[in-house]
Amino acid sequence: MRITVDDLTDPAVIDLLHGHVAQLRSMSPPESTHALDLDGLRAPGVTLWVARDGDAVLGCGALAEAGPGHGEVKSMRTAPDAQRRGVARAVLGEILAEARRRGLARVSLETGSDDFFAPARALYAAHGFTECEPFGGYRPDPLSTFMTLELRPRD
Repeated sequence: MRITVDDLTDPAVIDLLHGHVAQLRSMSPPESTHALDLDGLRAPGVTLWVARDGDAVLGCGALAEAGPGHGEVKSMRTAPDAQRRGVARAVLGEILAEARRRGLARVSLETGSDDFFAPARALYAAHGFTECEPFGGYRPDPLSTFMTLELRPRD
């Protein structure tokens, strides 16, 4: 598996992200769907990583600036045929490594609160994320779970 920063020009990456947004929008009302579309992922302050095996796109994830010293994990997605292969774990590891390189003090995220999102919440908890109050422009929402991780500089 190779994980690299992506420029969002590969049709396979675009298809994966369109499917991600479509699925999330089909599951939650608009006010509870916080996925970035392609324009949002191309915005300044957002970096997207894509995992590949040869030409096959396995998954992706992004780091967005959430404020001074604060990053936000966005657009974590694993291709259906690549699930249970460690793709999300590897992509999240790359995002957190970059957050540390940038000197961020904290990384947070929003994910769903229903059973469909339980594997995602477990992944984040395994990396040290804990539940927190809404951050940034988010408001309390029973369909959302907010999580954060305080980053410590590596010795």
